[in-house]
Amino acid sequence: MACYVDGFVLPVPKKNAAAYRKMARKAGKLWIEHGALEYRECIAEDVKPGKQTSFPQSVKLKAGEVVWFSWIVFKSRAHRDRVNAKVMKDPRLGGMSALAMPFDAKRMIYGGFEIAVDLRGGR
Repeated sequence: MACYVDGFVLPVPKKNAAAYRKMARKAGKLWIEHGALEYRECIAEDVKPGKQTSFPQSVKLKAGEVVWFSWIVFKSRAHRDRVNAKVMKDPRLGGMSALAMPFDAKRMIYGGFEIAVDLRGGR
């Protein structure tokens, strides 16, 4: 089954990691409740600046920040659009405006992707 993925790369100040995790758990529960298939948030552990480009360079990483890589999986783009519309209308999302985020939302990179290759191993 080919799915659709919303992907995100963002810089989070290390001092705000706990606040970001709390916000991500809250948001993730809403996405799953409204129909998303998966919700993942990953913190950079082995990510180095590159010569041309890299995750740190993509978000203009500053001292004291760490890169987060996140994604949400949906059945299709249409399914993504339906789920996101429900999440955006959910009053429990309140207080998650760009100004209240524990990171600089202006440096977040995001977009929607069709899965082109889907291989899975045993878990």
